[in-house]
Amino acid sequence: MTTTTTPPIRHETTAGNYFVANYPPFAFWKKEAVPEFLDALNRPPSTLNHQPSTPLGLYTHIPFCRKRCHFCYFRVYTDKDAQQIRGYIDALLKELTVYAAKPAIAGRKPKFIYFGGGTPSYLSPDQLKFLTDGMKRLLPWDEAGEVTFEAEPGTLTDHKLQAIRDLGVTRLSLGIEHFDDHVLEINGRAHRSKEIERAYAFAREIDFPQINIDLIAGMVEETDDKWRDTVAKAVALRPDSVTIYQMEVPYNTGIYQQMKTEGKLVAPVADWETKRAWVDYAYREFEKVGYTVTSGTTVVRDPEKVKFEYRHGLFSGADILSIGVASFGHLNGVHYQNDHDFAPYMDAVNAGQLPVHRALTPTADECLIREFILLLKLGRVQVDYFTAKFGVNPRQRFAEPLQRLVDWGFVTQHNGTISINREGLLQVDRLLHEFFLPEHNTGRYA
Repeated sequence: MTTTTTPPIRHETTAGNYFVANYPPFAFWKKEAVPEFLDALNRPPSTLNHQPSTPLGLYTHIPFCRKRCHFCYFRVYTDKDAQQIRGYIDALLKELTVYAAKPAIAGRKPKFIYFGGGTPSYLSPDQLKFLTDGMKRLLPWDEAGEVTFEAEPGTLTDHKLQAIRDLGVTRLSLGIEHFDDHVLEINGRAHRSKEIERAYAFAREIDFPQINIDLIAGMVEETDDKWRDTVAKAVALRPDSVTIYQMEVPYNTGIYQQMKTEGKLVAPVADWETKRAWVDYAYREFEKVGYTVTSGTTVVRDPEKVKFEYRHGLFSGADILSIGVASFGHLNGVHYQNDHDFAPYMDAVNAGQLPVHRALTPTADECLIREFILLLKLGRVQVDYFTAKFGVNPRQRFAEPLQRLVDWGFVTQHNGTISINREGLLQVDRLLHEFFLPEHNTGRYA
């Protein structure tokens, strides 16, 4: 029996995670499963025709920032001095040294690399060179097709941008978020619009292969006029790609702490319909000048050139070796996440131990669900791909939730392709829960 009644829509923005980044949800990863991860490290990677059949990616978490944004839910620190930062860099290299000697990693080279945060560009050129030189000695980068580096415009001098380019970074991702100085200030951002203009201009001058800019729809005190102006300024820059997030308010954000203090259940940001409308507006403005929407969050100027290799690897089940406080990865069939806090992370690494806090070994069905829902965020999936990889026809495995999304008007199935339309793509993270196993639709996502 089918129904054309869509599920209840959350109009107001309330506290909690909205963006689906992994599966099963992080809340189901447990400390008791850490031994399973350690065992997986001692097995060689799966092989096909005597070659590793799963590509390896490398993620490095740099948790330092000039200030903490009110909407930030990542593990970041604004109070660390130069000595503590140097100690953290040393710890990253110690952690990577342990991994590089394990059978699951030894001899492999990363195909894509990502520096996230926090603010990787918070580090000085000398600190960045020391870190990356050490990383390259342990896991050479000569086969990496993409090296992504997140940056906050206010931390970028011309000298630092040149240093970042010289490290081999191919994709600079600028955390612009907005172009209005008042919106930036009221949301706790450290940079202002003049710093955006200067950093972007010099980054273009020294010829980064790809420059991505991040925007957030629905920040505190956002208005229609301010959003249209921000979109116009973003279009005028002609970046290679744009990532647009819809504002969510997880429990560990400053906005939620303020809500709790004031006894409020609804966040002081735009409702979901408004945020979706703003993102749709941005997409249409970029499409007018030749951009292509390639996921629920991205537009690109040249789809043949811009591939988002790290994202595709993460979504399609690649091994992700992840180092740094609170970082999460996936190796040899096991999900894992590091210690959430700075001191326990440092203590573990300096004691010669891996700082893994929790883990989970997904079943074959959970691996299928994970890959299917994450790749669906790109707008379409191919049935034959899943049948060949998992031995399961996704149309049969997901017949009921797919039919619901078809009935609701979000999905079409044609000639081996399952596609989600623009209306569905703008709320795809909400719809992905239709594919979750029942036990994973309870409790907090994180």
